[in-house]
Amino acid sequence: MNSGAFHLPAYFDYLATFAWALSGAIVGLRKRFDIVGVFVLALLTSMGGSILRDGVFLQRPPPVLTGQLYLPLILAATFITAALRARIAHLKVVDQLVAAIDAIGTPAFAVVGMQLALGAGVPLPGVILVGAVSGVGGGVLRDLIVRDIPFILQPGQFSALVVLLACVAFLSFTLGLQLPTEASAWSTIALSFVVRMLTIRYNWRTRALMGE
Repeated sequence: MNSGAFHLPAYFDYLATFAWALSGAIVGLRKRFDIVGVFVLALLTSMGGSILRDGVFLQRPPPVLTGQLYLPLILAATFITAALRARIAHLKVVDQLVAAIDAIGTPAFAVVGMQLALGAGVPLPGVILVGAVSGVGGGVLRDLIVRDIPFILQPGQFSALVVLLACVAFLSFTLGLQLPTEASAWSTIALSFVVRMLTIRYNWRTRALMGE
């Protein structure tokens, strides 16, 4: 990989963590969980991808254990959700905020995961897997905990496919075209954001392989 590395701006990293934690906490409210359950969902939704990436695939401490602000942010999202539960449980602006953060954050965290995998000497198919898990792992863990079918397994608007596109695009930019890592990362994020917005605008969807 080209010299240099892509690093998420700290403010965006923390904003994305808080937004995803808030979305997980709201799912806990809607499922009628207690405060512990709401916190667990907030934690898994916001940090589940990095926990799987680092703890399972790369065997290193995940950021939630090494960063000083992640747990306080998740706790803050939990307590804010609990304190405003009557108002926030069905507030659409929260869903819109999370969707906007998700459109940028998911490919960004996928790129971070792929960089770590490349640095660890993981073969390219494994790099793509690590990148995808970094992007969607939190949502999958959240759905499993509440006993829903994970969103990436169901027909719906392109989401997992956009993450896969981001992974392939980043590797194509860095390894194929030999672009600088920073430029490759931002190009990947921009491309993924545009595709995600087009998906929402035109409601591009996957279909079940078997009809009813």
